[in-house]
Amino acid sequence: MVKASRLPEDRMLVEQLRLQLGNIGASVIPTILLALLLVWVLSNESNALAMRAWAGIIILIKLYLARDARRLLATEISPASARGLLMRKLVLNLIDGAAWGSLAWAALGTTTMAGNVLVLAVLAGVAGSSMSSLAPIFPAFIVFGATELIVLGSKLWTMGDPAYDALGVAAIIYSAALVGQARNGSRAARRAIGLRFENHELIERLRIETEHAQAAHRTAEDANLAKSRFLAAASHDLRQPIHAQGLFLEVLARSKLSADQYDALANARATWQASAEMLDTLLDFSRIEAGVVEPQMQVFPLQPLLNKIENELAPQADAKGIVYRSRETHAAVRSDPALVALILRNLVSNAIRYTEQGGVLVACRARGEQMLIEVWDTGIGIEPAQHQAVFREFHQLGNAERDRRKGLGLGLAIAQGLARALGQPLALVSTPGRGSVFRLALPAARAGVVAEGAAEAMPGPARMFDLRVLVIDDDESVRTGMRQLLGAWGCVCDAADSIEEAQALARAHRPGLVISDYRLRELRTGAEAIAALRAEFGADLPALLITGDTAPQRLREARATGVPLLHKPVLPSQLYRAMSAVLMGRELDSSFAGLEMRRA
Repeated sequence: MVKASRLPEDRMLVEQLRLQLGNIGASVIPTILLALLLVWVLSNESNALAMRAWAGIIILIKLYLARDARRLLATEISPASARGLLMRKLVLNLIDGAAWGSLAWAALGTTTMAGNVLVLAVLAGVAGSSMSSLAPIFPAFIVFGATELIVLGSKLWTMGDPAYDALGVAAIIYSAALVGQARNGSRAARRAIGLRFENHELIERLRIETEHAQAAHRTAEDANLAKSRFLAAASHDLRQPIHAQGLFLEVLARSKLSADQYDALANARATWQASAEMLDTLLDFSRIEAGVVEPQMQVFPLQPLLNKIENELAPQADAKGIVYRSRETHAAVRSDPALVALILRNLVSNAIRYTEQGGVLVACRARGEQMLIEVWDTGIGIEPAQHQAVFREFHQLGNAERDRRKGLGLGLAIAQGLARALGQPLALVSTPGRGSVFRLALPAARAGVVAEGAAEAMPGPARMFDLRVLVIDDDESVRTGMRQLLGAWGCVCDAADSIEEAQALARAHRPGLVISDYRLRELRTGAEAIAALRAEFGADLPALLITGDTAPQRLREARATGVPLLHKPVLPSQLYRAMSAVLMGRELDSSFAGLEMRRA
């Protein structure tokens, strides 16, 4: 940080010169008026010529000083030329001081007593005024004041009157006081100049740091955007074959197989399920990033949800030899049950993953008008410095080798993003080596109040469909798999790989349902295909969109169509339920359609 005392002397002198030169212009008109007034008041037959000569010299000097100051201020004063300008300034002030002091020689002793008093008062006032205007350059004031005092004192000394001698002594004392004030003014000016430079350097440093921060922020945004694009593209390309694989496995499961073949099929389906769950995790995170998660608020009891999570995840805890417990509760909350279930599922899975001994406890307790759902574990704990980092995407503790069995590092990022979508805080308290507790706060509600449709019954045994379905997808394996699966459900399936082919097939045989992939060839979309078919066959034509895209922009575009949207890989049971809902005129949850079915 630059201090006034540390500022280079030549640089300081340049600013002192500019500050003093800026003071000159304001004194031009007062000086001219004062000189003319003194000539008018003090002139008489004995001193008229001397007074006029004195006034002319004073006016010329002041005009020259003002013009010179204006010229110098209009140019850039370099530190190398500052010393020369200072010497020039001292010479000019010596001349100016001598000119003002010569007023005593022109007027004292040639005018009345009142005139003599006026002369001394004017010279004292000029000395005081020069103290403030010349203070930025202390030597300039010393030269001006000393010269004026010497010229005035020499005149008083020659007058041979003790009273004037006393006035000379008083002038010396007055000048000494002015010198002290001028020194203080010069120091204040130097401090002000130093502070101004300090502020300028701080501002410049802040500007540079801001530019660096903005550049780093842009770089981070570009990297994040590139990451999102890569994940979206990779996820889409992976979803296509995995989606088709699931369809074929479902068809194969309906075939007559030997015991060994059934075992192989079970292993294949388990592997497919693991791959699908990883892709679903990426999809959940992409939905949060895209901002398409809209909570569907309703009142629901917590205990059925806790039971469901325990039934699903307790076997994982048992396999690790740790205890899984959830306390019974009669509490009800107002929130989105699907989002709350996904938050708790991620928190509990994370707790089981990082707990090697002891156990995991899920409990609820009231706090004011809120219910706190807490997930306790006796795992490795989290260092305080990591409390924020664990909520970042792809951040994992103790998984430098990126073991896929430990997940993708998205669970806590998804949980926090969903909690933010619900408008509720997700808190963490942890002690390294002893365990952690995650707390989700939800608005409490009366347990007896349940929103309409919250306890909707699960569908009964699968029934056979009796309709013609038009499938639009540019992937041959997906079309083949859909034909076989829909055929097993009693459907007549027509499959097209473009909008034009779909329109031709629909004109030949009017479909009862359209199922279209969102991304088609030539940058066209399933939304366009459905819109074209509805324009021809009626706006009430049932339709479903299926997409493998996870790019935030694509998710927003697909969701804006208003057509129910499923995400690859689609479980056959999820597709079955979605078809049943659309054909019966029911709406799907547009933000996390089929989430619970996919996770079941």
